[in-house]
Parts: sequence; C-alpha cells; structure tokens
Amino acid sequence: MEPRLPSPYAERVLDVVEQIPPGRVLAYGDIAELLGEGGPRQVGHVMAVWGSAVPWWRVVRASGHPAQGYEREALQRLRSERAPLVADGSRLDMGLARWDAPESLSHRSGGMAG
Repeated sequence: MEPRLPSPYAERVLDVVEQIPPGRVLAYGDIAELLGEGGPRQVGHVMAVWGSAVPWWRVVRASGHPAQGYEREALQRLRSERAPLVADGSRLDMGLARWDAPESLSHRSGGMAG
C-alpha cells in the first residue's frame, strides 16, 4: 500500500509549523486560527500523521504543555532552544513563548488574535 500524501490542508499546517522559529511555539488552535480553517483537533491529527518531518515540538496545547506522550523529548528540545518555561519547567510560558506569526502566513484578513 502506498503511503498517504498530506491533504492541501495538512500541507498548509506543516508549512506554518516549519516557519515557527526556534524557542517559540504555537498552540494547535493558534495554527487553525491562523489558517482560518479546522480546529485544534484537526491540526493535532495532521501533526500525529505527518508532523515528524517538521519541528513538531514547537506545537503545544493551549496550556503550554507539549503533546501527550512526547512531553519529555519536546521539553528537552525546547529547553535547548531557550524557550521560556514556567518556573517548574513543566510547560511553556505561553505569554512569552507564543510566536506572533506574520500577517503573510495568515489565510484570513485579520490574522491571529493576541
């Protein structure tokens, strides 16, 4: 059986993830909002199926926690990138770590909300 190719939506998600700079993150919902379609679960599905080819550790839950089951590796990678973590080191400080993606990435006129 041939491997499934990413859908156009999945390709757009992966394109955004590839552009997140080291030490910065986006939540699953941030990516969906930026693209103007889908939601956190759809972005999560894309990341689960095709995310290994992109810096997957830079996509986290809205709480700042990395993807379930990958917390240790993601936090290790994020620490090495000097991403801002909360005091106990268990998750990202989303107020400081969230990437303010450029308007050029937005597929909606309004871009991302703060």
